[in-house]
Amino acid sequence: MARPTSTFRCTECGWSSIKWVGKCAECQSWGTVVDASAAVASSRGVSAIAVPADRAARPITEIPAESVSHWPSGIAEFDRVLGGGIVPGAAILLSGEPGVGKSTLLLEVASRAAAQGARVLYVTAEESASQVRLRAQRTGAMHPNLFLAAEVDLAVILGQIEQTKPSLVIVDSVQTVSSSASEGMAGGPSQVREVASTLVRVSKDRNLPILLVGHVTKDGSIAGPRLLEHLVDVVCQFEGDRQTSLRFIRAHKNRFGPTDEVGCFEMTGDGIAEVKDPSGLFMSRGGAPVSGTCITISMEGRRALPVEIQALIVSSTAPQPRRVVNGVDASRVAMLLAVLERRAGIRLGDADVYVSTVGGIKLTEPGADLAIALALASASRERAYPHTLAAVGEISLAGEIRPVSSGKQRASEAARLGFTQIIDSSSEHLREALRQAFSSASSDRDRELDAAF
Repeated sequence: MARPTSTFRCTECGWSSIKWVGKCAECQSWGTVVDASAAVASSRGVSAIAVPADRAARPITEIPAESVSHWPSGIAEFDRVLGGGIVPGAAILLSGEPGVGKSTLLLEVASRAAAQGARVLYVTAEESASQVRLRAQRTGAMHPNLFLAAEVDLAVILGQIEQTKPSLVIVDSVQTVSSSASEGMAGGPSQVREVASTLVRVSKDRNLPILLVGHVTKDGSIAGPRLLEHLVDVVCQFEGDRQTSLRFIRAHKNRFGPTDEVGCFEMTGDGIAEVKDPSGLFMSRGGAPVSGTCITISMEGRRALPVEIQALIVSSTAPQPRRVVNGVDASRVAMLLAVLERRAGIRLGDADVYVSTVGGIKLTEPGADLAIALALASASRERAYPHTLAAVGEISLAGEIRPVSSGKQRASEAARLGFTQIIDSSSEHLREALRQAFSSASSDRDRELDAAF
């Protein structure tokens, strides 16, 4: 007689095994491997039933189009990322590293919504009610329409929603809430799945928007099962460097709007403030031009931002000169150093190289290649570019300058900010771009050195 076998499958990534294990060998998640044979066996007896006439499938051309209504939260940068505001019945997940300002942002959202006449329920599962009250008093987020509850039990939170009847619910955070209907500790995959699915169901049944705060792991991904991101309608990432006051919020998933918008905020002593025009945050304009600096126009979502790149070249006697970067990709800088030496004759192999951005912003797009190369060349030759010069373009290993996306938007933003000379892919090669950049110098001595390129 054949021996019955069981199949165990990971609920996160679908990895299967013939025996149960505590940790998935594929996605390294704990407690996500369950017996899949029971679910298969229970589904074998399912048979088709008659579909009522009101639920019958219809041609897509006969389906009425329903417009999604947004109501503004009172914070324009937050509404920009959400696609115009908060949608009734939407479940929004906001994630970010500890201490980045998630609770401060949502407390400000709650205060602005309460000031507009909405009843807001703020559930804190990590702090006491007095701690949140002190923060609200410090940031000016006090309002009688803002109700505060410190609860970690899902059943009590549902009771608070039933009693308060709010127009907006904020839960901080979903990983610290537990349900008696599921086994395991708070924050475990089963608990997070049960809590999130229940809150999302309440959101849909009551047409009630719910904002959930989510923890992140060491690699920056949202903690808990991957199902959490599939359950909610919007997934936002709140990011920023603790050493700087600048914060960005991005939407990685949005069923009601675009996913390429970016909201900009600044952490202050009085809370969090919107930065509606961040064009001057990433530049350090002095009186006279300084060598080793170049401006590029970077795209953060749909927003074009001018970013200053600074480079410093110092002679070194060490067998392995230092390469220190901040805000840019180190491997990208190493490639550009090789291209400058091979294609433009600028040798920096025996010097310490330092490259950094201003304001703590991180550039990952290849459109900043040309500005990095021009800054390195400027630092090497000790020749400064004028304040009216900006560079945008990707550099290949052959020294060619390739065009980048959103070229018209970058050019219009540069013109708005007063940059009259834009060096881009029209130069075609790095040598020609260097020649154009150095020819803009006002000194006659600098013009005589153009022959080096």
